[in-house]
Amino acid sequence: MSVCCHTIISLLERYAPKYIAEPGDPIGLQVGDPGQEIQKVYVTLDLNEAVLDEAEEWGADLLLVHHTPFYKPLPKIRTDLQKGRLIARIIRNNMALYAAHTNLDSADQGVNAVLAGMLGLSGVTPLADSWQQQLYKLVVFVPESHSEQVRQAITASGAGWIGNYSDCTFRVKGTGTFRPLEGTNPYIGQQGQVEAVPEERIETILPAENCEQVIKAMLKAHPYEEVAYDLYPLLNKGKINGLGRVGYLPQAITLAEFLGLVKTKLNLQVVKYCGDPASIIKKVALCGGAGASLLNEAVYAGADVYLTGDLKYHEAQEALLQNMAVVDAGHFATEYPVVARLADYLRHALQDQDVEIKASEINTDPFRYYWG
Repeated sequence: MSVCCHTIISLLERYAPKYIAEPGDPIGLQVGDPGQEIQKVYVTLDLNEAVLDEAEEWGADLLLVHHTPFYKPLPKIRTDLQKGRLIARIIRNNMALYAAHTNLDSADQGVNAVLAGMLGLSGVTPLADSWQQQLYKLVVFVPESHSEQVRQAITASGAGWIGNYSDCTFRVKGTGTFRPLEGTNPYIGQQGQVEAVPEERIETILPAENCEQVIKAMLKAHPYEEVAYDLYPLLNKGKINGLGRVGYLPQAITLAEFLGLVKTKLNLQVVKYCGDPASIIKKVALCGGAGASLLNEAVYAGADVYLTGDLKYHEAQEALLQNMAVVDAGHFATEYPVVARLADYLRHALQDQDVEIKASEINTDPFRYYWG
Protein backbone atom coordinates (compact mmCIF):
# COMPACT_ATOMS: atom_id res chain seq x y z
CA MET A 1 0.00 0.00 0.00
CA SER A 2 1.38 3.41 -0.97
CA VAL A 3 1.82 6.34 1.42
CA CYS A 4 0.69 9.92 0.93
CA CYS A 5 3.54 12.26 -0.01
CA HIS A 6 2.56 14.56 2.85
CA THR A 7 3.17 11.72 5.33
CA ILE A 8 6.70 11.22 4.06
CA ILE A 9 7.30 14.98 4.12
CA SER A 10 6.24 15.01 7.78
CA LEU A 11 8.81 12.29 8.51
CA LEU A 12 11.49 14.22 6.63
CA GLU A 13 10.74 17.40 8.52
CA ARG A 14 10.92 15.54 11.80
CA TYR A 15 14.42 14.41 10.82
CA ALA A 16 15.50 17.78 9.38
CA PRO A 17 13.07 20.48 10.63
CA LYS A 18 12.49 23.36 8.25
CA TYR A 19 12.89 25.93 11.01
CA ILE A 20 16.62 25.18 11.40
CA ALA A 21 17.36 26.00 7.75
CA GLU A 22 19.40 29.09 6.96
CA PRO A 23 17.33 32.16 5.99
CA GLY A 24 16.26 32.23 2.35
CA ASP A 25 17.04 28.57 1.69
CA PRO A 26 14.37 27.25 -0.77
CA ILE A 27 13.73 23.93 0.95
CA GLY A 28 10.62 21.80 0.84
CA LEU A 29 8.44 20.36 -1.91
CA GLN A 30 9.56 22.00 -5.16
CA VAL A 31 7.70 19.87 -7.71
CA GLY A 32 4.64 17.69 -7.25
CA ASP A 33 1.49 17.29 -5.18
CA PRO A 34 1.69 16.71 -1.40
CA GLY A 35 -1.41 14.56 -1.74
CA GLN A 36 -0.03 12.16 -4.33
CA GLU A 37 0.59 8.51 -3.42
CA ILE A 38 4.22 7.41 -3.04
CA GLN A 39 5.60 3.88 -3.35
CA LYS A 40 9.27 4.52 -4.14
CA VAL A 41 11.52 7.21 -2.61
CA TYR A 42 14.89 7.92 -4.21
CA VAL A 43 17.44 9.69 -1.97
CA THR A 44 20.35 11.53 -3.58
CA LEU A 45 22.85 14.27 -2.83
CA ASP A 46 22.51 15.91 -6.25
CA LEU A 47 20.09 15.77 -9.17
CA ASN A 48 21.40 15.61 -12.72
CA GLU A 49 20.57 13.68 -15.90
CA ALA A 50 22.39 10.52 -14.80
CA VAL A 51 20.70 10.50 -11.41
CA LEU A 52 17.31 11.09 -12.98
CA ASP A 53 17.97 8.26 -15.44
CA GLU A 54 18.48 5.83 -12.55
CA ALA A 55 15.51 7.17 -10.58
CA GLU A 56 13.28 6.96 -13.64
CA GLU A 57 14.39 3.41 -14.48
CA TRP A 58 13.77 2.33 -10.87
CA GLY A 59 10.30 3.88 -10.97
CA ALA A 60 10.74 6.52 -8.26
CA ASP A 61 7.71 8.56 -7.20
CA LEU A 62 9.56 10.94 -4.88
CA LEU A 63 13.03 12.42 -5.34
CA LEU A 64 14.62 13.54 -2.09
CA VAL A 65 17.63 15.74 -2.84
CA HIS A 66 20.11 17.70 -0.76
CA HIS A 67 21.32 20.00 -3.55
CA THR A 68 18.38 21.09 -5.65
CA PRO A 69 19.24 22.25 -9.18
CA PHE A 70 16.51 24.85 -8.70
CA TYR A 71 18.16 26.74 -5.84
CA LYS A 72 17.55 30.03 -7.65
CA PRO A 73 14.13 30.75 -9.19
CA LEU A 74 14.00 30.07 -12.91
CA PRO A 75 12.74 33.02 -14.98
CA LYS A 76 11.38 30.54 -17.55
CA ILE A 77 11.10 26.79 -18.08
CA ARG A 78 12.61 25.94 -21.46
CA THR A 79 12.87 22.26 -22.29
CA ASP A 80 15.73 22.90 -24.71
CA LEU A 81 17.85 23.83 -21.66
CA GLN A 82 19.15 21.40 -19.03
CA LYS A 83 17.14 22.55 -16.01
CA GLY A 84 13.96 22.83 -18.04
CA ARG A 85 14.48 19.27 -19.28
CA LEU A 86 14.87 18.05 -15.71
CA ILE A 87 11.59 19.67 -14.68
CA ALA A 88 9.80 18.30 -17.73
CA ARG A 89 11.03 14.76 -17.04
CA ILE A 90 10.06 14.96 -13.37
CA ILE A 91 6.54 16.07 -14.25
CA ARG A 92 6.21 13.63 -17.16
CA ASN A 93 7.08 10.73 -14.85
CA ASN A 94 4.65 11.98 -12.18
CA MET A 95 7.48 12.40 -9.66
CA ALA A 96 7.61 14.76 -6.72
CA LEU A 97 10.82 16.61 -5.81
CA TYR A 98 11.64 17.54 -2.22
CA ALA A 99 14.77 19.50 -1.23
CA ALA A 100 16.38 19.29 2.23
CA HIS A 101 19.42 21.58 2.16
CA THR A 102 20.76 23.59 5.11
CA ASN A 103 18.16 22.04 7.42
CA LEU A 104 19.76 18.67 6.62
CA ASP A 105 23.21 20.19 7.16
CA SER A 106 22.29 21.32 10.68
CA ALA A 107 20.00 18.46 11.76
CA ASP A 108 20.84 16.34 14.79
CA GLN A 109 21.49 13.38 12.46
CA GLY A 110 22.30 15.48 9.41
CA VAL A 111 25.35 16.04 7.22
CA ASN A 112 27.68 17.34 9.91
CA ALA A 113 26.52 15.05 12.70
CA VAL A 114 27.04 12.01 10.45
CA LEU A 115 30.51 13.24 9.48
CA ALA A 116 31.45 13.80 13.13
CA GLY A 117 30.21 10.30 13.98
CA MET A 118 32.27 8.71 11.22
CA LEU A 119 35.40 10.29 12.71
CA GLY A 120 34.49 9.04 16.19
CA LEU A 121 34.24 12.51 17.73
CA SER A 122 32.85 12.95 21.24
CA GLY A 123 31.50 16.00 23.06
CA VAL A 124 30.13 17.23 19.74
CA THR A 125 28.44 20.65 19.52
CA PRO A 126 27.47 22.91 16.60
CA LEU A 127 30.29 25.03 15.22
CA ALA A 128 27.96 27.92 14.35
CA ASP A 129 25.00 28.72 16.62
CA SER A 130 22.52 29.84 13.97
CA TRP A 131 19.36 28.63 15.73
CA GLN A 132 18.37 28.42 19.37
CA GLN A 133 15.19 26.83 20.60
CA GLN A 134 12.60 29.13 22.22
CA LEU A 135 10.99 27.53 25.26
CA TYR A 136 7.56 28.08 26.83
CA LYS A 137 6.02 27.17 30.18
CA LEU A 138 2.55 25.64 29.97
CA VAL A 139 0.30 25.73 33.04
CA VAL A 140 -3.12 24.07 33.04
CA PHE A 141 -5.70 23.52 35.79
CA VAL A 142 -7.40 20.10 35.74
CA PRO A 143 -9.91 18.33 38.00
CA GLU A 144 -8.10 15.63 39.97
CA SER A 145 -10.08 12.89 38.22
CA HIS A 146 -8.49 13.78 34.86
CA SER A 147 -5.05 14.97 35.96
CA GLU A 148 -3.15 11.91 34.79
CA GLN A 149 -5.07 11.79 31.50
CA VAL A 150 -4.14 15.39 30.67
CA ARG A 151 -0.55 14.95 31.84
CA GLN A 152 -0.08 11.97 29.54
CA ALA A 153 -1.63 13.84 26.60
CA ILE A 154 0.68 16.84 26.84
CA THR A 155 3.87 14.85 27.35
CA ALA A 156 3.02 12.43 24.55
CA SER A 157 2.52 15.33 22.13
CA GLY A 158 5.90 17.01 22.67
CA ALA A 159 6.03 18.71 26.08
CA GLY A 160 8.06 17.88 29.17
CA TRP A 161 11.53 17.41 27.69
CA ILE A 162 14.53 18.77 29.62
CA GLY A 163 17.80 17.59 28.11
CA ASN A 164 17.73 13.79 28.05
CA TYR A 165 14.77 13.61 30.45
CA SER A 166 11.20 13.18 29.22
CA ASP A 167 7.79 13.47 30.94
CA CYS A 168 8.98 16.35 33.13
CA THR A 169 6.01 18.01 34.85
CA PHE A 170 5.16 19.56 38.21
CA ARG A 171 1.76 19.14 39.93
CA VAL A 172 0.26 20.80 42.95
CA LYS A 173 -3.24 20.45 44.41
CA GLY A 174 -5.63 23.34 44.94
CA THR A 175 -9.24 24.45 44.61
CA GLY A 176 -10.71 25.85 41.43
CA THR A 177 -13.83 28.02 41.53
CA PHE A 178 -16.17 29.06 38.73
CA ARG A 179 -19.80 29.95 38.04
CA PRO A 180 -21.32 28.47 34.83
CA LEU A 181 -23.43 31.17 33.15
CA GLU A 182 -26.38 30.92 30.79
CA GLY A 183 -25.64 29.00 27.60
CA THR A 184 -22.90 26.83 29.13
CA ASN A 185 -22.81 23.06 29.39
CA PRO A 186 -20.53 22.49 32.40
CA TYR A 187 -18.81 19.16 33.01
CA ILE A 188 -19.11 19.87 36.77
CA GLY A 189 -21.70 22.05 38.48
CA GLN A 190 -24.91 23.84 37.53
CA GLN A 191 -25.66 27.11 35.77
CA GLY A 192 -25.78 30.08 38.06
CA GLN A 193 -24.10 28.39 41.01
CA VAL A 194 -20.50 28.89 42.18
CA GLU A 195 -18.60 25.60 42.22
CA ALA A 196 -15.46 24.76 44.19
CA VAL A 197 -13.63 21.80 42.65
CA PRO A 198 -10.50 19.95 43.81
CA GLU A 199 -8.05 20.54 40.95
CA GLU A 200 -4.40 20.09 40.13
CA ARG A 201 -2.13 22.68 38.58
CA ILE A 202 0.09 20.92 36.01
CA GLU A 203 3.03 22.80 34.61
CA THR A 204 5.62 21.73 32.10
CA ILE A 205 8.07 23.05 29.53
CA LEU A 206 7.81 22.83 25.76
CA PRO A 207 9.56 24.20 22.66
CA ALA A 208 7.85 26.82 20.51
CA GLU A 209 7.60 24.48 17.55
CA ASN A 210 5.46 22.05 19.58
CA CYS A 211 3.07 24.58 21.14
CA GLU A 212 0.18 24.11 18.72
CA GLN A 213 0.14 20.31 18.84
CA VAL A 214 0.55 20.19 22.64
CA ILE A 215 -2.31 22.62 23.25
CA LYS A 216 -4.56 20.70 20.86
CA ALA A 217 -3.79 17.46 22.69
CA MET A 218 -4.37 19.13 26.07
CA LEU A 219 -7.76 20.55 25.05
CA LYS A 220 -8.86 17.20 23.64
CA ALA A 221 -7.94 15.34 26.85
CA HIS A 222 -9.37 17.96 29.23
CA PRO A 223 -12.98 17.40 30.40
CA TYR A 224 -13.91 21.08 30.81
CA GLU A 225 -15.88 23.07 28.25
CA GLU A 226 -13.61 26.06 28.89
CA VAL A 227 -10.06 25.16 29.85
CA ALA A 228 -8.03 27.49 32.07
CA TYR A 229 -4.40 27.45 30.97
CA ASP A 230 -1.45 29.83 30.63
CA LEU A 231 1.44 29.83 28.17
CA TYR A 232 4.53 31.84 29.19
CA PRO A 233 7.59 32.60 27.02
CA LEU A 234 10.79 31.79 28.92
CA LEU A 235 14.13 33.59 28.94
CA ASN A 236 16.03 30.36 29.39
CA LYS A 237 16.73 28.76 26.02
CA GLY A 238 16.50 25.25 24.68
CA LYS A 239 18.96 23.35 22.53
CA ILE A 240 21.27 25.06 20.07
CA ASN A 241 21.60 24.02 16.45
CA GLY A 242 23.53 25.26 13.46
CA LEU A 243 26.06 24.50 10.77
CA GLY A 244 29.24 22.52 11.34
CA ARG A 245 30.35 20.55 14.37
CA VAL A 246 33.25 20.58 16.79
CA GLY A 247 34.34 17.68 19.00
CA TYR A 248 37.22 15.54 20.24
CA LEU A 249 38.99 12.52 18.81
CA PRO A 250 39.25 9.48 21.11
CA GLN A 251 42.98 10.17 21.41
CA ALA A 252 45.46 12.70 20.10
CA ILE A 253 47.02 11.86 16.73
CA THR A 254 49.27 13.64 14.26
CA LEU A 255 47.85 15.60 11.33
CA ALA A 256 49.33 12.95 9.01
CA GLU A 257 47.39 10.25 10.88
CA PHE A 258 44.25 12.39 10.75
CA LEU A 259 44.62 12.68 6.98
CA GLY A 260 44.78 8.90 6.79
CA LEU A 261 41.65 8.63 8.94
CA VAL A 262 39.74 11.01 6.69
CA LYS A 263 40.83 9.17 3.55
CA THR A 264 39.77 5.83 5.00
CA LYS A 265 36.42 6.92 6.41
CA LEU A 266 35.41 8.90 3.31
CA ASN A 267 36.85 6.36 0.86
CA LEU A 268 39.12 8.90 -0.82
CA GLN A 269 42.32 8.47 -2.79
CA VAL A 270 43.60 11.97 -2.07
CA VAL A 271 42.87 14.93 0.21
CA LYS A 272 44.27 18.47 0.22
CA TYR A 273 45.60 19.93 3.44
CA CYS A 274 47.48 22.84 4.99
CA GLY A 275 49.62 22.54 8.07
CA ASP A 276 52.48 20.59 9.64
CA PRO A 277 51.94 16.80 9.22
CA ALA A 278 53.63 16.26 12.59
CA SER A 279 51.32 18.63 14.50
CA ILE A 280 49.09 17.07 17.15
CA ILE A 281 45.34 16.86 16.54
CA LYS A 282 42.79 16.32 19.30
CA LYS A 283 40.00 18.87 18.84
CA VAL A 284 38.37 18.78 15.41
CA ALA A 285 36.08 21.32 13.76
CA LEU A 286 34.25 20.37 10.59
CA CYS A 287 31.63 21.49 8.12
CA GLY A 288 30.52 19.24 5.30
CA GLY A 289 30.32 20.85 1.87
CA ALA A 290 31.56 24.38 1.34
CA GLY A 291 32.56 25.53 4.82
CA ALA A 292 35.17 28.25 4.27
CA SER A 293 32.86 30.85 5.81
CA LEU A 294 33.17 29.09 9.17
CA LEU A 295 36.98 29.13 9.30
CA ASN A 296 37.05 31.83 11.98
CA GLU A 297 34.53 29.89 14.07
CA ALA A 298 36.90 26.91 13.95
CA VAL A 299 39.74 29.15 15.14
CA TYR A 300 37.61 30.63 17.94
CA ALA A 301 36.55 27.14 19.01
CA GLY A 302 40.20 26.28 19.62
CA ALA A 303 40.20 23.43 17.11
CA ASP A 304 43.49 21.85 16.04
CA VAL A 305 42.21 21.16 12.54
CA TYR A 306 39.29 22.18 10.36
CA LEU A 307 37.80 19.63 7.94
CA THR A 308 35.63 20.91 5.11
CA GLY A 309 35.49 21.26 1.32
CA ASP A 310 35.78 23.83 -1.47
CA LEU A 311 38.57 25.89 0.14
CA LYS A 312 40.09 28.56 -2.10
CA TYR A 313 43.74 29.59 -2.26
CA HIS A 314 43.43 32.75 -0.16
CA GLU A 315 41.20 31.04 2.38
CA ALA A 316 43.92 28.43 2.88
CA GLN A 317 46.47 31.22 3.27
CA GLU A 318 44.26 32.81 5.93
CA ALA A 319 44.08 29.50 7.78
CA LEU A 320 47.87 29.25 7.86
CA LEU A 321 48.13 32.82 9.15
CA GLN A 322 45.93 31.77 12.07
CA ASN A 323 47.94 28.58 12.69
CA MET A 324 44.94 26.45 11.75
CA ALA A 325 45.54 23.13 10.02
CA VAL A 326 42.93 22.62 7.31
CA VAL A 327 41.83 19.50 5.45
CA ASP A 328 39.85 19.89 2.23
CA ALA A 329 38.22 16.53 1.56
CA GLY A 330 35.84 17.87 -1.07
CA HIS A 331 32.23 18.96 -1.12
CA PHE A 332 30.79 15.65 -2.30
CA ALA A 333 32.77 13.34 -0.01
CA THR A 334 32.01 15.28 3.18
CA GLU A 335 28.25 15.33 2.50
CA TYR A 336 27.51 12.07 0.69
CA PRO A 337 27.43 9.84 3.83
CA VAL A 338 24.17 11.47 4.94
CA VAL A 339 22.37 9.93 1.94
CA ALA A 340 22.59 6.40 3.35
CA ARG A 341 21.73 7.60 6.87
CA LEU A 342 18.60 9.40 5.70
CA ALA A 343 17.54 6.43 3.58
CA ASP A 344 17.93 4.13 6.61
CA TYR A 345 15.81 6.49 8.71
CA LEU A 346 13.00 6.41 6.16
CA ARG A 347 13.18 2.60 5.85
CA HIS A 348 12.77 2.27 9.61
CA ALA A 349 10.01 4.90 9.84
CA LEU A 350 8.08 3.30 6.97
CA GLN A 351 8.85 -0.34 7.75
CA ASP A 352 5.16 -1.20 8.17
CA GLN A 353 4.25 0.45 4.86
CA ASP A 354 4.62 -0.82 1.31
CA VAL A 355 7.21 1.82 0.41
CA GLU A 356 10.68 1.21 -1.04
CA ILE A 357 13.64 3.47 -0.32
CA LYS A 358 16.72 3.66 -2.53
CA ALA A 359 19.93 5.54 -1.73
CA SER A 360 21.67 6.71 -4.89
CA GLU A 361 25.16 5.30 -5.38
CA ILE A 362 25.96 7.56 -8.33
CA ASN A 363 29.07 9.67 -7.74
CA THR A 364 27.95 13.17 -8.66
CA ASP A 365 31.27 14.79 -7.70
CA PRO A 366 32.18 16.92 -10.75
CA PHE A 367 35.91 16.74 -9.95
CA ARG A 368 38.29 13.99 -11.07
CA TYR A 369 42.02 13.64 -10.42
CA TYR A 370 44.70 12.94 -13.00
CA TRP A 371 47.49 10.70 -11.81
CA GLY A 372 49.66 10.87 -14.95
